[in-house]
Amino acid sequence: MSERSVSKRKQEKRWYTVMAPEMFDRAELGETPADEPEMVYDRTIQTTLGELKNDPSENNTKLTFQISDVGSDAAYTDFVQHELTRDYLRSLTRRGTSKVDAFVTVLTTDDYRVQVQPVAYTTKSADHSQERAIRKTMVDLVEEAAAERTFEGLVESIVEGRLSSAIYGEAKTIYPLRRVEIQKTRVEAKPEEVAAEEETSVDVEDDGE
Repeated sequence: MSERSVSKRKQEKRWYTVMAPEMFDRAELGETPADEPEMVYDRTIQTTLGELKNDPSENNTKLTFQISDVGSDAAYTDFVQHELTRDYLRSLTRRGTSKVDAFVTVLTTDDYRVQVQPVAYTTKSADHSQERAIRKTMVDLVEEAAAERTFEGLVESIVEGRLSSAIYGEAKTIYPLRRVEIQKTRVEAKPEEVAAEEETSVDVEDDGE
């Protein structure tokens, strides 16, 4: 066998089918090549909800996943982020109206720390007190949703639009709204990372006594 054919065999890559998490029905996200399985870990994959559901109307929702486990020919991912496209959010903005957004960091019942960014669009220009009341309602309902749900349950309620609908129903009593969306959701820490941070915090407090 020639040196060239041996070299070519060494350079051949294995292709892994990348799978979405269980909450997205283990849908195929595509394929990724690697010389060794270890090289596949932590790679990120981006897609849209429309591609996962075969529904073009959902293409304004971008999803990011990260590979966390690798099998013989498949790579499995964790959910990292959900985000609405800039073009879609820009299309919701109107002159003479108000845009009210919030940044809420919550802990789910299974100890995932997640940042959620709801946004509300009014039919006309609201005053500052009305904007504050809408923002408080958004924050309260996001915190309440996280306190009652696992990480998977919270993500599903966001992606499927249930949380934004709940916010809309409550906040429209403060001032007429045209639309409420969750513009971004991002995992800040997994349970093991949250636990490690808490241990470090306890150690620091003990040292200070």
